Amino acid sequence: MLIETETTPNPATLKFLPGRTVMDAGTRDFASPEEAEASPLATALFALGDVTGVFFGRDFISVTAAPGVDWPMLKPDILSILLDHFSANMPLFMPGSAAGIAVPPEGQAFADNPEDAEIVAQIQDLIETRVRPAVANDGGDIVYRGFDQGKVYLQMQGACSGCPSSSATLKNGIEQLLKYYVPEVTEVRAV
Repeated sequence: MLIETETTPNPATLKFLPGRTVMDAGTRDFASPEEAEASPLATALFALGDVTGVFFGRDFISVTAAPGVDWPMLKPDILSILLDHFSANMPLFMPGSAAGIAVPPEGQAFADNPEDAEIVAQIQDLIETRVRPAVANDGGDIVYRGFDQGKVYLQMQGACSGCPSSSATLKNGIEQLLKYYVPEVTEVRAV
């Protein structure tokens, strides 16, 4: 089995491509070892000690390392864990654990006004069809969290979370796209 790696715009994150489906549907972002307890693979990666984030996409895994980590030293350990996991056809999640997109932490989701349903549908469609595929190419994901009085709230995950260029991506890319197609959008904010 060959696992390819790709750099991401976030220098702290590498994208690993096992050449097979990782998640059948949705994504999963682990920001701590405690969150990773639902997944044997994420737990093993965090156990390396230098890993600060693990993200499962459709066909990739993004791993974020602590500041100052020497990637040439960490990368072989990650590859070994991934090879062992996928070669043994081990489950991605513990039996009975929730897979797919994690429920947003309290305070990070906004209740949309029912009067904005058409606007919200347009925003979600644009995010799903134009934004998410581009963000996934960089080893991350973006999740819609709400729309309120012209402001769109999005959550960056995987390589995009904490990426030095994420603010520019939000403002110069996503915000401009949404404003162009949905005039009611005045601003995009990260949560």
